[in-house]
Amino acid sequence: MASMQSILAFAETVKRGSFAAAARELGLSPSAVAKGVARLEADFGLRLLHRTTRQLSLSSDGVELYERCRRIVDEMDALRADAEGVRGEPSGTLRLNMPVTYGKKAIVPKLAELLRRHPRLRLELSFSDSHVDLIREGLDAVVRIGALSDSSLVGRRIAEQAIVTCASPDYLRRYGVPRNLGELAGHEFVIFRMPSTGRTRALLFRDGRRRIEFAPPARLVLDEGEALASAAVEGLGITQVPEYIAEDAIAAGRLTEVLVRYRMPPTPIYLVYASARRPTPRLRALIALLTSA
Repeated sequence: MASMQSILAFAETVKRGSFAAAARELGLSPSAVAKGVARLEADFGLRLLHRTTRQLSLSSDGVELYERCRRIVDEMDALRADAEGVRGEPSGTLRLNMPVTYGKKAIVPKLAELLRRHPRLRLELSFSDSHVDLIREGLDAVVRIGALSDSSLVGRRIAEQAIVTCASPDYLRRYGVPRNLGELAGHEFVIFRMPSTGRTRALLFRDGRRRIEFAPPARLVLDEGEALASAAVEGLGITQVPEYIAEDAIAAGRLTEVLVRYRMPPTPIYLVYASARRPTPRLRALIALLTSA
C-alpha cells in the first residue's frame, strides 16, 4: 500500500519540478524523495514520471494520480491547520499562473492585500499568455480569459475583458476616422499573433446581432498586448487590445477609440482550479479576494 511519505514525495516533486526542490520543501534528501516516488510507482505498477537528464514530466497516468494525491495532501494541510488551532487560516505556498498584462495590472495589486491579511501565506506567481495545464504544472489555480472547455475544472468568474479598437490621433488625422466597418478599407493595422496557436487574430466587431471578423493584411504583427498599444501610439495603425491595456493612453490622449458602437460584448475572466470536495484555506482566501466586489 502506498505510504503517505511516498504520496507527499510524488506531489511535491510535481509541484517543484525536481527531486532536489521537493527535498528542500520536505526536509529530506533528494535520494529519499526519488525513492519515495519509485515506491509509489512500484505499488501502483505505473510509470508516473518521465525522467531525463534535464527535467521531469508527468506521464498520462501520473496526471490522473497527481490530482488525487493533491486532494489527499490538501486535506492533510487542512487537518494540520485544525490541529494547530488556526482553523481555516491560509498558510503554505499558493501557486498561481495568469496572463502577462492582465496579471500585472489587475491581479498582482490585489495579491498584495492577500499577503497583508495572511502572514503565514506564501505566493509563487507565473505569467504566460499561453494555455497552462494547472495539473501538469502543479498549480493551485490559473486565471483564464474566455470560455472554459475543461469540465473537470472549476471556474469562478472574477472579471470581464472588453476589447477596444483604437489608433493615435496623429494616425487618424492622416488616414481619417473610420465611422463604420466599410471605411476600414485602406487603413493600416497592427495585428495580434496568438502565442497559444501562432495564428493571427482577426479584428472582432458586433453589428446588431451579427458577429463580424475582419482579417486585414498587416505590415506589423506582434504577440504581446502592450506592444500592440505602443505601436498604435506611434501611429503605425489601428489595433484592438483589451481596454485595461489602452485605458491610460486613451485617458492621456495618446490613443483614440474608434468604432465604439461596434464593440464586442465583454469576455469573462475566470479563476480556474481543480475540482475538489473542499478547497484549501489558501485557495479559499484567493477565491474570496478575487470574487469580492
